[in-house]
Amino acid sequence: MQLETFDVVVVGGGPAGATAATEIARQGRSVLLLDRAGRIKPCGGAIPPRAIRDFGIPDELIVAKALCARMISPTDVKVDIHIENGYVGLVDREQFDEWLRERARQCGAVRRTGTFERIDRDADGCAIVRYRPHEKGERGEGQEAAVRARAIIGADGARSEVARQQISCAHEVEYVFAYHEIIEAPEPGHPDYDPSRCDVYYRGTISPDFYGWVFPHGKTMSVGTGSADKGFSLRNATAKLREDAGLANCKTIRREGAPIPLKPLRCWDNGRDVVLAGDASGVVAPASGEGIYYALAGGRFAAEAVLEMLRTGDAKALAGARRNFMREHGRVFWILGILQRFWYSSDKRRERFVSICKDKDVQQLTFDSYMNKRLTRRKPMAHVRIFFKDIAHLLGLARV
Repeated sequence: MQLETFDVVVVGGGPAGATAATEIARQGRSVLLLDRAGRIKPCGGAIPPRAIRDFGIPDELIVAKALCARMISPTDVKVDIHIENGYVGLVDREQFDEWLRERARQCGAVRRTGTFERIDRDADGCAIVRYRPHEKGERGEGQEAAVRARAIIGADGARSEVARQQISCAHEVEYVFAYHEIIEAPEPGHPDYDPSRCDVYYRGTISPDFYGWVFPHGKTMSVGTGSADKGFSLRNATAKLREDAGLANCKTIRREGAPIPLKPLRCWDNGRDVVLAGDASGVVAPASGEGIYYALAGGRFAAEAVLEMLRTGDAKALAGARRNFMREHGRVFWILGILQRFWYSSDKRRERFVSICKDKDVQQLTFDSYMNKRLTRRKPMAHVRIFFKDIAHLLGLARV
Protein backbone atom coordinates (compact mmCIF):
# COMPACT_ATOMS: atom_id res chain seq x y z
CA MET A 1 0.00 0.00 0.00
CA GLN A 2 1.36 3.41 -0.99
CA LEU A 3 1.64 5.77 1.97
CA GLU A 4 0.32 9.32 2.00
CA THR A 5 3.21 11.77 1.61
CA PHE A 6 3.67 15.22 3.14
CA ASP A 7 6.44 17.75 2.72
CA VAL A 8 6.45 18.19 6.51
CA VAL A 9 4.97 16.41 9.51
CA VAL A 10 4.74 18.54 12.65
CA VAL A 11 4.48 16.45 15.82
CA GLY A 12 2.81 18.48 18.56
CA GLY A 13 0.08 21.11 18.29
CA GLY A 14 1.05 23.61 20.97
CA PRO A 15 2.12 27.17 20.12
CA ALA A 16 5.41 26.05 18.53
CA GLY A 17 3.98 23.24 16.42
CA ALA A 18 0.85 25.08 15.35
CA THR A 19 2.88 28.15 14.37
CA ALA A 20 5.35 26.04 12.38
CA ALA A 21 2.50 24.31 10.56
CA THR A 22 0.88 27.65 9.76
CA GLU A 23 4.08 29.14 8.35
CA ILE A 24 4.78 26.09 6.20
CA ALA A 25 1.21 25.81 4.88
CA ARG A 26 1.22 29.50 3.98
CA GLN A 27 4.12 28.77 1.63
CA GLY A 28 2.07 26.19 -0.23
CA ARG A 29 3.82 23.13 1.22
CA SER A 30 1.85 20.08 2.31
CA VAL A 31 1.96 19.69 6.09
CA LEU A 32 0.40 17.32 8.61
CA LEU A 33 -0.13 18.65 12.14
CA LEU A 34 -0.29 15.70 14.54
CA ASP A 35 -1.34 16.39 18.12
CA ARG A 36 -2.34 14.35 21.14
CA ALA A 37 -5.91 14.61 22.42
CA GLY A 38 -6.74 16.27 25.71
CA ARG A 39 -3.39 18.01 26.19
CA ILE A 40 -3.40 21.20 28.26
CA LYS A 41 -0.14 22.53 29.65
CA PRO A 42 0.10 24.17 33.10
CA CYS A 43 0.86 27.78 32.24
CA GLY A 44 0.22 31.26 33.60
CA GLY A 45 -0.77 32.25 30.07
CA ALA A 46 1.12 35.56 29.81
CA ILE A 47 1.97 36.87 26.35
CA PRO A 48 3.77 40.18 25.78
CA PRO A 49 2.80 42.79 23.17
CA ARG A 50 5.47 41.59 20.76
CA ALA A 51 3.84 38.14 20.62
CA ILE A 52 0.45 39.68 19.94
CA ARG A 53 1.96 41.89 17.23
CA ASP A 54 4.33 39.42 15.55
CA PHE A 55 1.95 36.46 15.47
CA GLY A 56 -1.39 38.15 14.82
CA ILE A 57 -3.10 37.18 18.07
CA PRO A 58 -6.65 38.60 18.05
CA ASP A 59 -8.00 40.53 21.01
CA GLU A 60 -10.81 38.01 21.47
CA LEU A 61 -8.26 35.48 22.80
CA ILE A 62 -7.03 37.85 25.52
CA VAL A 63 -9.05 36.85 28.59
CA ALA A 64 -7.38 39.45 30.83
CA LYS A 65 -5.02 42.40 30.45
CA ALA A 66 -2.42 42.84 33.17
CA LEU A 67 -1.57 46.47 33.88
CA CYS A 68 0.57 45.75 36.92
CA ALA A 69 2.93 43.09 38.25
CA ARG A 70 3.21 42.70 42.02
CA MET A 71 6.44 41.18 43.37
CA ILE A 72 6.01 39.68 46.87
CA SER A 73 9.00 38.92 49.06
CA PRO A 74 9.48 36.24 51.76
CA THR A 75 8.59 38.82 54.45
CA ASP A 76 5.52 39.93 52.45
CA VAL A 77 7.04 43.14 51.12
CA LYS A 78 5.03 44.05 48.03
CA VAL A 79 6.44 45.96 45.07
CA ASP A 80 4.01 46.99 42.34
CA ILE A 81 5.47 47.51 38.87
CA HIS A 82 2.97 49.32 36.68
CA ILE A 83 3.03 48.74 32.95
CA GLU A 84 3.11 52.04 31.13
CA ASN A 85 1.70 52.48 27.62
CA GLY A 86 0.58 48.89 27.21
CA TYR A 87 -0.39 45.64 28.89
CA VAL A 88 0.57 42.00 29.18
CA GLY A 89 -2.10 39.75 27.71
CA LEU A 90 -3.34 36.65 29.51
CA VAL A 91 -4.73 33.71 27.55
CA ASP A 92 -6.46 30.47 28.44
CA ARG A 93 -4.20 27.81 26.95
CA GLU A 94 -7.05 25.47 26.09
CA GLN A 95 -8.70 28.11 23.88
CA PHE A 96 -5.45 29.70 22.71
CA ASP A 97 -3.77 26.50 21.52
CA GLU A 98 -6.89 25.30 19.74
CA TRP A 99 -7.19 28.64 17.93
CA LEU A 100 -3.58 28.31 16.75
CA ARG A 101 -4.20 24.76 15.50
CA GLU A 102 -7.36 25.82 13.71
CA ARG A 103 -5.52 28.72 12.07
CA ALA A 104 -2.99 26.21 10.75
CA ARG A 105 -5.83 24.14 9.28
CA GLN A 106 -7.38 27.19 7.65
CA CYS A 107 -4.01 27.96 6.06
CA GLY A 108 -3.94 24.49 4.51
CA ALA A 109 -2.44 22.16 7.11
CA VAL A 110 -4.04 18.74 7.64
CA ARG A 111 -4.97 18.15 11.30
CA ARG A 112 -4.97 14.72 12.89
CA THR A 113 -5.16 13.58 16.49
CA GLY A 114 -2.83 10.82 17.56
CA THR A 115 0.26 9.75 19.49
CA PHE A 116 3.63 9.77 17.74
CA GLU A 117 5.44 6.43 17.97
CA ARG A 118 8.59 6.41 15.85
CA ILE A 119 10.32 7.32 12.60
CA ASP A 120 11.33 4.58 10.19
CA ARG A 121 12.94 4.86 6.75
CA ASP A 122 11.78 3.46 3.43
CA ALA A 123 14.08 2.09 0.73
CA ASP A 124 15.01 5.53 -0.61
CA GLY A 125 15.68 6.92 2.87
CA CYS A 126 12.52 8.98 3.16
CA ALA A 127 11.12 9.25 6.70
CA ILE A 128 8.05 7.24 7.63
CA VAL A 129 6.25 8.75 10.63
CA ARG A 130 4.28 6.14 12.56
CA TYR A 131 1.57 7.12 15.03
CA ARG A 132 -1.50 5.81 16.86
CA PRO A 133 -4.68 7.66 15.86
CA HIS A 134 -7.09 8.63 18.63
CA GLU A 135 -10.59 7.47 17.85
CA LYS A 136 -12.99 10.39 17.54
CA GLY A 137 -10.55 12.65 19.36
CA GLU A 138 -10.71 10.55 22.51
CA ARG A 139 -7.81 8.99 24.43
CA GLY A 140 -8.51 5.49 23.17
CA GLU A 141 -5.93 4.46 20.57
CA GLY A 142 -6.66 2.89 17.21
CA GLN A 143 -4.50 0.86 14.86
CA GLU A 144 -1.07 2.18 13.90
CA ALA A 145 -1.02 4.61 10.99
CA ALA A 146 1.90 5.93 8.93
CA VAL A 147 2.74 8.74 6.50
CA ARG A 148 5.88 9.65 4.56
CA ALA A 149 7.56 12.99 5.20
CA ARG A 150 10.45 14.90 3.68
CA ALA A 151 10.96 16.69 7.00
CA ILE A 152 9.70 16.42 10.59
CA ILE A 153 9.38 19.13 13.23
CA GLY A 154 9.33 17.77 16.77
CA ALA A 155 7.25 20.14 18.87
CA ASP A 156 5.95 17.52 21.27
CA GLY A 157 6.87 19.07 24.60
CA ALA A 158 9.61 18.99 27.20
CA ARG A 159 9.84 15.20 27.18
CA SER A 160 9.76 15.04 23.42
CA GLU A 161 9.66 11.53 22.01
CA VAL A 162 10.87 12.87 18.67
CA ALA A 163 13.90 14.39 20.40
CA ARG A 164 14.59 11.24 22.43
CA GLN A 165 14.70 9.13 19.28
CA GLN A 166 16.39 11.51 16.87
CA ILE A 167 18.55 14.09 18.71
CA SER A 168 21.71 12.78 20.36
CA CYS A 169 21.86 15.38 23.16
CA ALA A 170 18.17 15.15 24.15
CA HIS A 171 19.05 13.31 27.39
CA GLU A 172 20.96 16.35 28.65
CA VAL A 173 17.92 18.54 29.27
CA GLU A 174 17.11 19.61 32.86
CA TYR A 175 13.62 20.44 34.06
CA VAL A 176 11.58 22.55 36.40
CA PHE A 177 8.38 20.72 37.29
CA ALA A 178 5.41 23.07 37.14
CA TYR A 179 1.99 22.64 38.72
CA HIS A 180 -1.01 24.96 38.73
CA GLU A 181 -4.66 25.03 39.59
CA ILE A 182 -7.29 26.83 37.58
CA ILE A 183 -9.74 28.31 40.08
CA GLU A 184 -12.77 30.54 39.93
CA ALA A 185 -11.88 34.19 40.36
CA PRO A 186 -13.23 35.80 43.54
CA GLU A 187 -16.11 38.23 43.48
CA PRO A 188 -15.29 41.93 42.91
CA GLY A 189 -14.14 43.65 46.08
CA HIS A 190 -11.92 40.83 47.28
CA PRO A 191 -9.14 42.56 49.27
CA ASP A 192 -6.28 40.49 47.80
CA TYR A 193 -7.39 40.21 44.19
CA ASP A 194 -7.06 42.59 41.26
CA PRO A 195 -8.19 41.25 37.84
CA SER A 196 -5.63 43.49 36.12
CA ARG A 197 -2.61 42.46 38.23
CA CYS A 198 -0.23 39.49 38.10
CA ASP A 199 1.17 38.49 41.51
CA VAL A 200 4.56 36.77 41.74
CA TYR A 201 5.65 35.22 45.06
CA TYR A 202 9.36 34.85 45.80
CA ARG A 203 9.64 32.74 48.95
CA GLY A 204 11.13 29.37 49.81
CA THR A 205 7.86 27.97 51.18
CA ILE A 206 6.32 28.40 47.72
CA SER A 207 9.37 27.24 45.75
CA PRO A 208 12.98 26.61 46.81
CA ASP A 209 14.36 27.59 43.39
CA PHE A 210 11.60 29.21 41.32
CA TYR A 211 8.52 31.29 42.19
CA GLY A 212 4.77 31.08 42.65
CA TRP A 213 2.22 32.93 40.56
CA VAL A 214 -1.34 34.19 40.75
CA PHE A 215 -2.42 35.27 37.27
CA PRO A 216 -5.90 36.52 36.30
CA HIS A 217 -7.75 34.76 33.47
CA GLY A 218 -10.99 36.71 33.42
CA LYS A 219 -13.56 34.56 35.20
CA THR A 220 -10.83 32.18 36.36
CA MET A 221 -7.26 32.36 37.66
CA SER A 222 -4.06 30.34 37.32
CA VAL A 223 -2.36 29.73 40.67
CA GLY A 224 0.78 27.64 40.70
CA THR A 225 4.47 27.12 41.28
CA GLY A 226 7.43 25.12 40.04
CA SER A 227 10.68 23.57 41.22
CA ALA A 228 13.54 21.40 40.02
CA ASP A 229 13.57 19.72 43.45
CA LYS A 230 11.75 16.42 42.92
CA GLY A 231 11.21 16.04 46.67
CA PHE A 232 9.37 19.35 46.96
CA SER A 233 5.56 19.05 47.03
CA LEU A 234 4.20 21.42 44.42
CA ARG A 235 0.60 20.62 45.37
CA ASN A 236 1.20 21.46 49.03
CA ALA A 237 3.07 24.62 48.03
CA THR A 238 0.19 25.70 45.79
CA ALA A 239 -2.23 25.16 48.67
CA LYS A 240 0.02 27.36 50.80
CA LEU A 241 0.14 29.96 48.04
CA ARG A 242 -3.65 30.01 47.78
CA GLU A 243 -3.86 30.47 51.53
CA ASP A 244 -1.30 33.28 51.49
CA ALA A 245 -3.13 34.98 48.61
CA GLY A 246 -6.55 34.69 50.29
CA LEU A 247 -7.81 32.29 47.62
CA ALA A 248 -8.12 29.06 49.60
CA ASN A 249 -11.92 29.02 49.40
CA CYS A 250 -12.19 29.63 45.65
CA LYS A 251 -13.59 26.70 43.67
CA THR A 252 -10.95 24.56 41.92
CA ILE A 253 -11.82 23.84 38.29
CA ARG A 254 -8.86 21.68 37.26
CA ARG A 255 -5.30 20.77 38.23
CA GLU A 256 -2.38 20.29 35.82
CA GLY A 257 1.32 19.53 36.01
CA ALA A 258 4.15 19.11 33.56
CA PRO A 259 7.95 19.43 33.21
CA ILE A 260 9.37 22.68 31.83
CA PRO A 261 12.92 22.71 30.37
CA LEU A 262 15.54 24.91 31.99
CA LYS A 263 17.93 25.48 29.11
CA PRO A 264 17.95 25.29 25.28
CA LEU A 265 19.42 22.06 23.94
CA ARG A 266 22.84 22.49 22.30
CA CYS A 267 21.57 20.80 19.12
CA TRP A 268 18.07 20.93 17.65
CA ASP A 269 18.37 18.83 14.50
CA ASN A 270 19.61 15.42 13.40
CA GLY A 271 21.48 16.73 10.36
CA ARG A 272 19.09 14.94 8.06
CA ASP A 273 15.37 15.72 8.25
CA VAL A 274 14.31 16.41 11.87
CA VAL A 275 14.37 19.69 13.81
CA LEU A 276 12.90 20.63 17.19
CA ALA A 277 10.81 23.60 18.33
CA GLY A 278 9.24 24.92 21.53
CA ASP A 279 9.66 23.03 24.81
CA ALA A 280 11.15 20.12 22.87
CA SER A 281 14.15 22.34 22.09
CA GLY A 282 14.29 23.76 25.62
CA VAL A 283 13.25 27.33 24.88
CA VAL A 284 11.62 28.39 28.14
CA ALA A 285 13.15 31.52 29.64
CA PRO A 286 15.06 30.97 32.90
CA ALA A 287 13.98 32.99 35.95
CA SER A 288 10.63 33.96 34.42
CA GLY A 289 9.56 30.55 33.07
CA GLU A 290 8.05 32.36 30.11
CA GLY A 291 7.46 30.01 27.22
CA ILE A 292 4.61 31.11 24.95
CA TYR A 293 6.42 33.84 23.05
CA TYR A 294 9.57 31.74 22.70
CA ALA A 295 7.53 28.76 21.52
CA LEU A 296 5.87 30.89 18.85
CA ALA A 297 9.24 32.28 17.78
CA GLY A 298 10.88 28.84 17.85
CA GLY A 299 8.10 27.43 15.70
CA ARG A 300 8.64 30.15 13.13
CA PHE A 301 12.43 29.64 13.09
CA ALA A 302 11.93 25.88 12.69
CA ALA A 303 9.52 26.45 9.80
CA GLU A 304 11.97 28.79 8.07
CA ALA A 305 14.77 26.23 8.43
CA VAL A 306 12.64 23.41 7.04
CA LEU A 307 11.43 25.52 4.14
CA GLU A 308 15.04 26.36 3.28
CA MET A 309 15.96 22.69 3.43
CA LEU A 310 13.07 21.77 1.13
CA ARG A 311 14.04 24.55 -1.28
CA THR A 312 17.74 23.71 -1.47
CA GLY A 313 17.85 20.03 -0.56
CA ASP A 314 20.62 20.86 1.93
CA ALA A 315 20.00 19.34 5.38
CA LYS A 316 22.50 21.79 6.88
CA ALA A 317 19.75 24.40 6.65
CA LEU A 318 18.02 22.78 9.64
CA ALA A 319 20.75 24.07 11.95
CA GLY A 320 19.52 27.57 11.13
CA ALA A 321 16.57 27.13 13.50
CA ARG A 322 18.77 27.09 16.60
CA ARG A 323 21.38 29.49 15.22
CA ASN A 324 18.81 32.16 14.37
CA PHE A 325 16.87 31.71 17.61
CA MET A 326 19.97 32.03 19.78
CA ARG A 327 21.22 35.02 17.80
CA GLU A 328 17.94 36.74 18.61
CA HIS A 329 17.35 35.54 22.19
CA GLY A 330 20.42 33.71 23.49
CA ARG A 331 21.81 36.66 25.44
CA VAL A 332 18.52 37.12 27.29
CA PHE A 333 18.49 33.43 28.24
CA TRP A 334 22.07 33.64 29.50
CA ILE A 335 21.37 36.67 31.69
CA LEU A 336 18.13 35.23 33.07
CA GLY A 337 19.90 31.97 33.87
CA ILE A 338 22.46 33.82 35.98
CA LEU A 339 19.67 35.78 37.69
CA GLN A 340 17.77 32.61 38.61
CA ARG A 341 20.80 30.77 39.93
CA PHE A 342 21.84 33.65 42.16
CA TRP A 343 18.73 35.48 43.35
CA TYR A 344 16.45 32.44 43.79
CA SER A 345 18.90 30.48 45.95
CA SER A 346 17.75 31.68 49.40
CA ASP A 347 15.06 33.79 51.04
CA LYS A 348 17.69 36.35 52.03
CA ARG A 349 18.58 36.84 48.37
CA ARG A 350 14.93 36.78 47.30
CA GLU A 351 14.28 39.59 49.76
CA ARG A 352 17.03 41.66 48.18
CA PHE A 353 15.83 40.80 44.69
CA VAL A 354 12.36 42.17 45.43
CA SER A 355 14.01 45.23 46.98
CA ILE A 356 15.91 45.84 43.73
CA CYS A 357 12.59 45.75 41.90
CA LYS A 358 11.56 48.95 43.70
CA ASP A 359 14.09 50.84 41.61
CA LYS A 360 12.53 52.78 38.72
CA ASP A 361 15.53 52.22 36.44
CA VAL A 362 15.25 48.48 36.97
CA GLN A 363 11.50 48.56 36.34
CA GLN A 364 11.82 50.57 33.14
CA LEU A 365 14.60 48.52 31.60
CA THR A 366 13.05 45.21 32.67
CA PHE A 367 9.69 45.97 31.09
CA ASP A 368 11.20 47.49 27.96
CA SER A 369 13.08 44.22 27.48
CA TYR A 370 10.13 41.99 28.41
CA MET A 371 7.55 43.75 26.28
CA ASN A 372 9.75 43.89 23.19
CA LYS A 373 11.86 40.73 23.73
CA ARG A 374 15.13 42.57 23.28
CA LEU A 375 17.69 43.82 25.77
CA THR A 376 17.10 47.54 25.57
CA ARG A 377 20.11 49.65 24.68
CA ARG A 378 18.50 52.97 25.48
CA LYS A 379 19.45 55.09 28.48
CA PRO A 380 23.04 53.86 28.96
CA MET A 381 23.39 55.75 32.25
CA ALA A 382 20.48 53.76 33.65
CA HIS A 383 22.49 50.58 33.02
CA VAL A 384 25.44 52.12 34.87
CA ARG A 385 23.25 53.07 37.83
CA ILE A 386 21.75 49.58 37.95
CA PHE A 387 25.21 48.02 37.91
CA PHE A 388 26.28 49.91 41.02
CA LYS A 389 22.96 49.27 42.75
CA ASP A 390 23.34 45.53 42.08
CA ILE A 391 26.85 45.60 43.54
CA ALA A 392 25.48 47.30 46.66
CA HIS A 393 22.85 44.59 47.05
CA LEU A 394 25.34 41.81 46.45
CA LEU A 395 27.61 43.21 49.15
CA GLY A 396 24.71 43.81 51.54
CA LEU A 397 25.26 47.55 51.55
CA ALA A 398 21.80 48.47 50.31
CA ARG A 399 18.78 48.69 52.55
CA VAL A 400 16.16 46.01 52.02
